[in-house]
Amino acid sequence: MHSEHLPSFSLARRIALVTGANRGIGRGLVDALAAAGATVAVTSRTRDDAVAVAAEVIAQGGDASAHELDVADVASIRRAVDEVVQQHGRLDVLVANAGLGANHAALDVSEHDWDEMMDVNAKGLFFTAQAAGRVMVAQGSGRIVAISSQASLVGIRDHAVYCASKGAVNQFVRVLALEWATSGVTVNAVAPTFIHTPGTAERLDDPEYLAGVVDRIPMGHVGTIADVAGAVVYLASDAAAMVTGTILPVDGGWTAQ
Repeated sequence: MHSEHLPSFSLARRIALVTGANRGIGRGLVDALAAAGATVAVTSRTRDDAVAVAAEVIAQGGDASAHELDVADVASIRRAVDEVVQQHGRLDVLVANAGLGANHAALDVSEHDWDEMMDVNAKGLFFTAQAAGRVMVAQGSGRIVAISSQASLVGIRDHAVYCASKGAVNQFVRVLALEWATSGVTVNAVAPTFIHTPGTAERLDDPEYLAGVVDRIPMGHVGTIADVAGAVVYLASDAAAMVTGTILPVDGGWTAQ
């Protein structure tokens, strides 16, 4: 057996920063990255929330640190990334997970609705990637994984602003991948379908709503946080060293139609 042909999914000795890490998908990604061996820099808009999650990871035998990061505040992004690098000496993985989701009929969208969604999902993600990318390009290696959405690939009624914001994420990923490829930095996105989380449970636990969603998913069920985590750990690992500029749907076949 030739070991050079065997892919490695280990994140041992990697420093991985996760935004929006205190709940939902982000909270699950923290556990998955820690289980793969990473030291996880847990970030949240409030330091107390980040401290609580980091303490849970450490109690379960993992390694973590806590940092305050508000993706709607560029200065906060830069302070948090600087703090992570100062504490750990490097930054190997960014999982840009923090984001907003909302339903707006196009005729009802207000300027506030637009600005709030774009400030977090587009502007916030770009400047988080920029801050992490600056560190990674300088050190000559890194993995950036953005959490996009199937709504970036297809139109979904009442989601005009959300779809546009996630479409922007995909274009950031492609361009940053091109600019940073020669510096050893890969940039990719994961595009999930509806995922059952505490935040989506109110809708997905409604049988009528769930039936309408599942009708669009060829595999016949919504996704789990573990489904998303598998894709993120893969893209963060050496197994995906030749993968960059890619949008990976985790959607049960929704966008294949």
